[in-house]
Order: sequence, then C-alpha cells, then structure tokens
Amino acid sequence: MPASSVKSCLVVIPTYNEAQNIVPIIRDIWAHVPHVHILVVDDNSQDGTAQLVREMQIEHTTQLHLMERSGKLGLGTAYIAGFTWALEEGYLALVEIDADFSHPPSELPHMLAKLNVAPVVIGSRYVEGGGTENWHPLRKLISLAGSFYARTILGMKVRDLTGGYNVWRAEVLRSIGLESVRSEGYSFQIELKFRAGRAGYRLLEHPILFSERREGQSKMSGRIVLEAFYRVWGLRWQQRRGKARGHRQESEDKEAETLQRHLAERSSPI
Repeated sequence: MPASSVKSCLVVIPTYNEAQNIVPIIRDIWAHVPHVHILVVDDNSQDGTAQLVREMQIEHTTQLHLMERSGKLGLGTAYIAGFTWALEEGYLALVEIDADFSHPPSELPHMLAKLNVAPVVIGSRYVEGGGTENWHPLRKLISLAGSFYARTILGMKVRDLTGGYNVWRAEVLRSIGLESVRSEGYSFQIELKFRAGRAGYRLLEHPILFSERREGQSKMSGRIVLEAFYRVWGLRWQQRRGKARGHRQESEDKEAETLQRHLAERSSPI
C-alpha cells in the first residue's frame, strides 16, 4: 500500500525519559508522512516526556495519542500494549520506531510503500545500502553477533533480526499471538519476526542508516543482551516442539485414514 493511500497507519513510540527527543521526533515523522497517527507509550518518565506530548495533543487532538503506564515496564510490553490498542481501534498498518532518532523518519514513506509487496518490512542495517554511524565498535559487534547468532539458531534468512524499526500489516500482528509474547529488548524484536516467519509471512528488509541517539541516555543493558542469548533457544525449542506435534498429528491422521479404509473394506458387500 503506497504511503499516500494508507488511511489508517499508527506509529508507536515507546518512551522513558525522552523529553529532549519526543517533540522533534514527532514533528520529523509528520514532516515525512503527514497522514499517520502517533501513539506515545510512556513508562512514567520523570523528565516530563508525557507532559510534552499532552501539550502537543492540544493542536493534534485526533492524530496524537498518549498511553501512560505506571512504571518502567519494558520495551516489549510497551509495544504489545500499543499494538493491542491499535488493533482494537482498527488501524491497518503499525510502525515501530525509537524516539531518539536512531531510526530515520525519512525512510518511513519508502517502508510503508513496500507493504504493497510484503506484510512485514524491516528497517535493516545489514543489507546492501544499510549501515550504522557514530557507533562504538563494541556495540556494533554485539549487534552483528546477536543477529548472526539468532539467524543461525532459528534458521532464518533475515539479516537484521534485532532491529527495532519495523512496519507491520495489522493482520500479521493479529495472527501471531501477541498476548503470549514475553520477550523484551533485542529478544522481543527477534521473537516477533520469528513468529511472523513461522506463520508464513514474507519479511522484506529495507536498508536504513542507523545513527547513535541524539540526546539522552541509551536504555541498552547487559540484562537485555543476556535475555536475547537464552530466549533464542526457547524459540528454537518451541519450533522443534511445533514440528514434532505436526509430524505426530500427520502420523495420527494417516493411521485414522488407514483404519477408516480398513473398516470400510470389511463392511463392503461381497
């Protein structure tokens, strides 16, 4: 669906202490895609982030929304809360984007347009034309290794599994069981893509240039990296159990078919 024809697109922005970034990022998004609605999911920021959004809502009462949560509950639950609200409201396309300008809003029109050919569009640092800038070498190494690690274990072809700049058709998020997702951080992004791929949806990567945040402090932590490390194995185990159930069901179906045929033959008149 071309960006100009997306009548119901919602951009979800999770925030925690993003007062320096939130107003500029909202304005920059609208500068590139004026038609989209925006939902800020704020985790009780102590720097006045939510108040700045409320002030903007005075002029944008129908296009800007705010969800305030009781505390710092995590990136994954923030997106799930935002997605759940969006699906209930009937939005057709949903966007994940960071508040800190690490994800360039200038790419959003192109990513939305690619929903014409794929139900999931990933802003990718690791395909031709993509990249990073102003990153510490160690962080880049962790990110590259994380994507390679997850891709290898899960058997996926997506180059940037850990990336957080993604566009989804609503039908995908509605069908992959958001209510059962428990991951956070890197692993949340991995799990959503894994579930979508396992459900048979095409995941298309669009090159982006990922920049270090402009203002404020990074939310990255060792706990988030560690969670991604072990959570990938949990997803692999689910995948194997699913295949085992599928093979078992296929075997049971064949046995039932054989028995039914045998009974039919015995009951046939001579």
